Amino acid sequence: MTPRTSSGTAARQDELAANLAEVRERIAAACAAAGRAPEDVTLVGVTKTFPASDVRLLAGLGLTQVAENRDQEAAPKAAECADLGLTWHFVGQLQTNKVKSVASYAGVVQSVDRSRLVRALSQAALREGRTLRCLVQVSLDEKEGRGGAAPADVPALADEIAGAQGLELGGLMAVAPLGEEPRPAFERLARIGNEVRAVHPAATIVSAGMSGDLEAAIACGATHVRVGTALLGGRSAIVR
Repeated sequence: MTPRTSSGTAARQDELAANLAEVRERIAAACAAAGRAPEDVTLVGVTKTFPASDVRLLAGLGLTQVAENRDQEAAPKAAECADLGLTWHFVGQLQTNKVKSVASYAGVVQSVDRSRLVRALSQAALREGRTLRCLVQVSLDEKEGRGGAAPADVPALADEIAGAQGLELGGLMAVAPLGEEPRPAFERLARIGNEVRAVHPAATIVSAGMSGDLEAAIACGATHVRVGTALLGGRSAIVR
């Protein structure tokens, strides 16, 4: 499928501005309820299936962090928007044969879930002369097949990232299980994060929460929320 196009730049800008304001209001309200400052939570806009023109409009509205989950879409989009000074997050399941490409544009790889991937990312980062911030993706429900390391394996994987050349351990990422209340899952993630920070104090990122559950994630200490639908609108059911 072709990425969705806007019906008019001005109209699309107004739509995105309204959506962005609403998402920021939700974040501020959730932070107030949790006794946190809104500045403590970073909004990452998930732009998958939407065109580079939307990324440009969001950048013009002040959004600086964007995420993609498929390299074949992310790489050309990042190249087209290279002049914007954005931080690109890779949030999808990452195969080692895509690592070289991802390392050329992503500043953050949120979906590190196995040792082989750590080694591949380290080699690619060194070749690119860059430092990649990496998050350990934690599986909170193994039945879903969304990737992620088992909770028991997270500390060792965090140690590997922290010790790898060209990589920086940023923290953890997770997706709440489908069909369940998200808060218990996010509470488990918070506990795992505390364990990791006891060894690696600088691993402060907790990336959790999306359009439907960002409030629960913020209540449990999320520092980054990944928002797509609430920001850009509904995506087609067709998958590339």
